Amino acid sequence: MTVEEFDIVVVGGGTAGCFAAATAAQEGLDVALLERKSEENGGQIACGDAIKGKSAFPDVIDREYLREESFTNENIQRAMFMNPKGDNYDIPFKDGSGAVVDRKRYGEVLLEEADRVGADVQYNTVVKDVRQNGKVTGVTGIQNGDRVNYEAEVVIDAAGALSVLQDMVDFEGTTYDTNVNYQQFCSAYREVLEVPEPVEYDDAIVFKPTKELGYLWYFPRTPTEINVGLGFQMDKPPMQLVDALKRDVETRPEFKDATVKSKLGAALPTRRPYDSAVAPGFMSVGDAAAHVNPTTGGGIPGAAKAGYWAAQVATEGISEGDVSEKALWEYNRNVQTDFGKRFAAMDLYNIFGTAHEVDELTDVVTALPGEMLIDLMGKKGETSLSFPAKIKTTITSAIKTRGHWDTLYKAYQVNKLAPQLKAVYDDYPTSPDGFASWQAKRDEIMEEVYEVTGAKPKY
Repeated sequence: MTVEEFDIVVVGGGTAGCFAAATAAQEGLDVALLERKSEENGGQIACGDAIKGKSAFPDVIDREYLREESFTNENIQRAMFMNPKGDNYDIPFKDGSGAVVDRKRYGEVLLEEADRVGADVQYNTVVKDVRQNGKVTGVTGIQNGDRVNYEAEVVIDAAGALSVLQDMVDFEGTTYDTNVNYQQFCSAYREVLEVPEPVEYDDAIVFKPTKELGYLWYFPRTPTEINVGLGFQMDKPPMQLVDALKRDVETRPEFKDATVKSKLGAALPTRRPYDSAVAPGFMSVGDAAAHVNPTTGGGIPGAAKAGYWAAQVATEGISEGDVSEKALWEYNRNVQTDFGKRFAAMDLYNIFGTAHEVDELTDVVTALPGEMLIDLMGKKGETSLSFPAKIKTTITSAIKTRGHWDTLYKAYQVNKLAPQLKAVYDDYPTSPDGFASWQAKRDEIMEEVYEVTGAKPKY
């Protein structure tokens, strides 16, 4: 058996893992990045490939190189929602355009960059156990058939949705969020299609609802290379993802004579971020801590931030000889007061959706003008309706939505509760001492959400 010693061991070579490893290496620490795939397949992850907020990446890698190599469409100006029963509507991106990437090349560049700045990237390494003695002290892996013990001051779990590491760690006596089950996740499948002619929506990421409270997506990598996929909530009856996608693609004229370039499936979180993602000597980042927008599945910028913050906090703890839960706690606060509060608020709309049939929700969407839907979901478009226009559309919408007024009223109630929830997340405690009282305040709002929506408790 081989024994290798590091300051930090990062498990998983996705976005969060690579940013964590690169950050720690830049700080001068000895870092191992363990990736189960081969070097040839490294970076290959099932993903929608779309990024919003592309400028938010931490400055620990060569971001220009990443952009030049993998950003294939940087002209995404809007999100377009395809309404099966009415007109489509757009939500413009006011804060700069988004992008769609070649996810395989994107992942390869991140691994290259982690290696370039000093991380020890080890491929073909499958973690089989977590080493612990009052705190996590490392992991045991199988590398090319050989058993290796990796000893570390801190293990950063970047092993993806439903990470197996979390089944191995003893979290007794910690705040680490174990209120996690498969029903809080989504199963997804995607293909990359090459089409003969450019699509009309090459400046948009396109969504279309499915019956299983999920959505189909069409994300243009280029005008003729489209990432198409779909997902469904795991608390719903299973759907045959491949067949469902095939049926939809066959109905769309732009995909006639398309060539399939790639196929992949995956699970992803559709829940709020973990309340706490730290334990003594252990931190979780990215999908492994549900750092994903629960309504769209977007998680790349958040994962990059989380990996960066985790490594920064871990580095400080190691330098001070303290990697206790309290010493690592600042990472939790960084996440929850940044994108965490937004994702937690968006989760309320998922909860609202579980209490209604998709056909009913679609009827409401069909009846309302796009600008009102944007306001309802807490978004902002490029323009606002004038006061007279609001009066007119309100009256018109009231007539059209007759029979769904109760549903619409509940949606507005959820909309009012979302900023209250964000305010609680803004007051996320500065240490574990205030954690229980913070959870109690948050859960008071959640109880009101369940009462208003009639949804079954999600957590």
